Amino acid sequence: MPDDHVSANPVTELLTRATSREPVNPGDGKSTSSFECVTIDGQRFYLKRLSPASDWIMRSTGDRVYRPFLIWQAGIMDRVPAFIDHTVVAMEISGVGDAAELSMLMRHVGPDLVPEGDALLRAELHRGFINHMAQFCAAFWGWEDTVGGLTTMAERIRFFDADNVGRELAVPSPPGPIVAADAGWRLLSERAPALAGLARVVQNDPGIITEPLAATPVTFVHGDWKLGNLGRHPDGRTILIDWAFPGSGPPCWDLCWYLAINQARIPESKEATVARFRSALERHGVDSAAWFETQLDLCMIGIMATFGWEKALGDDDELQWWDRRVAEAVARQQLNVAG
Repeated sequence: MPDDHVSANPVTELLTRATSREPVNPGDGKSTSSFECVTIDGQRFYLKRLSPASDWIMRSTGDRVYRPFLIWQAGIMDRVPAFIDHTVVAMEISGVGDAAELSMLMRHVGPDLVPEGDALLRAELHRGFINHMAQFCAAFWGWEDTVGGLTTMAERIRFFDADNVGRELAVPSPPGPIVAADAGWRLLSERAPALAGLARVVQNDPGIITEPLAATPVTFVHGDWKLGNLGRHPDGRTILIDWAFPGSGPPCWDLCWYLAINQARIPESKEATVARFRSALERHGVDSAAWFETQLDLCMIGIMATFGWEKALGDDDELQWWDRRVAEAVARQQLNVAG
């Protein structure tokens, strides 16, 4: 039976033992990849297939090298600490060029994932995620991309820039997030023009953010700590799936992503969550005194260059919080962001 120790077995070989295969459409899925529920030797698995030809997220992040497979092949996922379950048991690539397809076979953990909806997270679940995020950062502290080709900070910042949005709008059935981003960026120019202008400047020249960030610490960045990718096993391990954005980057990036994407369900203030993350870093052996505030400011700015559109589609309080927080960060860091 496949388990954590048979990950070298190709997906095709494992699928020959499947007794059932059923196409599924994940409710929280944002990609346009294909998915199946698979039963092998009486146990349930989840099969995901993707390629740049079919997956807009790969195209928008510049992934032409199948980054999840690269970190799997390089043994990086084997180094993920035991308190994180990435669920992957096998990967393989078939075909060539943009039509080449990555297949990922993962343990089925659906019942232990965060339920969909708008309900606030239980406080202890949120605390566990933030603690494990910090502990994960500490475990990979100082990690640099020696694999080559993984997600850069510039690619993260440009995820929803005008080029990516324009290209994906032109496909026959534009992805929902792209349609929303197009509307959101236009609305942001009306609701928070200074934030919209800043986002455009940073998208056009990510070096405004990435160069000063390079002087702060790095770790291995998962890149997508949204609740749709998170869960918890009964034994307390955090489930963290969908490793589409791996790379070296600032630990505060995953924190800011979590704050921006999950804001409606976080059971405490953003300020309290930031303080919780920083305290957890310290508890896990990371001295944050010399760099944390600077890195947090830069990541707050960068995350709004990525997701400012989403805030324009939301309520006034949330938009105003980010507008104010980013303006303060720009002033503190004395950045030249004139358009």
